[in-house]
Amino acid sequence: MLVGFVRALRAAGVEASTERLHAFLRAVAALRPGVRADVYGAGRATLCGGHDDLERYERVFAAYFGPSGEQARRPVPAAPPPRLRLVARKAPAGPGTPGEGEPPGPPVAALASSAEVLRHRDFAALDPAERDQLRRLFAAFALQGQARRSARRRPARRGEVDPRRTVRELLRRGGEPARLRRHARVERPRRVILLVDVSGSMAPYADALLRFAHAAVRAGRTEVFTIGTRLTRVTRELSHRDPDLAMAAVAAAVPDWRGGTRLGELLREFLNRWGQRGMARGAIVVLLSDGWERGDPELLGQQMRRLHALAHQVVWANPRKARPGYAPLAAGMAAALPSVDAFVAGHSLAALERLAAVVRGAPTAAAPVRGADGA
Repeated sequence: MLVGFVRALRAAGVEASTERLHAFLRAVAALRPGVRADVYGAGRATLCGGHDDLERYERVFAAYFGPSGEQARRPVPAAPPPRLRLVARKAPAGPGTPGEGEPPGPPVAALASSAEVLRHRDFAALDPAERDQLRRLFAAFALQGQARRSARRRPARRGEVDPRRTVRELLRRGGEPARLRRHARVERPRRVILLVDVSGSMAPYADALLRFAHAAVRAGRTEVFTIGTRLTRVTRELSHRDPDLAMAAVAAAVPDWRGGTRLGELLREFLNRWGQRGMARGAIVVLLSDGWERGDPELLGQQMRRLHALAHQVVWANPRKARPGYAPLAAGMAAALPSVDAFVAGHSLAALERLAAVVRGAPTAAAPVRGADGA
């Protein structure tokens, strides 16, 4: 359960290394694993590497272990539960305050266990209460593209010699010997483009995948389009801070909910209007779809080849891939696979965490696929 909590932290962007994980486990073992305040303090002291990690830690802890004792005693309203960001702002900064006075025992373990089980549940099989908990976990998610070296440079202790700064330093010293000034390339994350299928066959997964897209837009350089019978750019709608407001804005903007699927035509439209002009160049393009195609599969294969030539990486996340005995026999999926770099599942939170690892460039998260399932 504690390892699952660390996985959730990594999905939220916290650099929780293996060494930090071992330190966290040793600290919890030395304290009281059943007490919320002890788990909170141990994790805050061992898993956070800087100030930027603290807010993420607060959000993930509240989502994974549930609200604190004071918040748990409040009457539960009929409306959706409070947003994680509000919980994080109210959370005290001291390591011993969350759950202060709570008796040791199973509550923390039970909450963590339910969250860990929920990570592996298929989105289509969740009940309303589990979907609410899943939404809180999505609020702590983060998606960032693989880092690339840009043309810009910045001063650094190691790297190539910066002749201009070195000469200026020599002139400032009147020609006396001075230390060589160096600079290095600036690393920036690649743009991520999400194409989310909202057709009828994807109805059980559309809400969860769009909330995943909302977390991605809030975290970094991400563009989101919905695909069905039309292509709709929804990046602006998903930029709302509140996930429910973002989902309402997307619902109003997308006219083709639960319709058919014209993947080839819509992919051609995306490439002609946005991708060819620069949006897809050097980007990581992720298609979240089951691959059902009502149009011409040959057209989809042609457009996938165009996309693969433009993008840095093409990833396909299929919610059906995790089902026993699955094979990419659908005409659209079979036509697209030769141009896909990584073919992964997309049916659960754990599967989307693996997808995020692929997007970040993790080599062990998924093997490259060329014309085969790769499962």
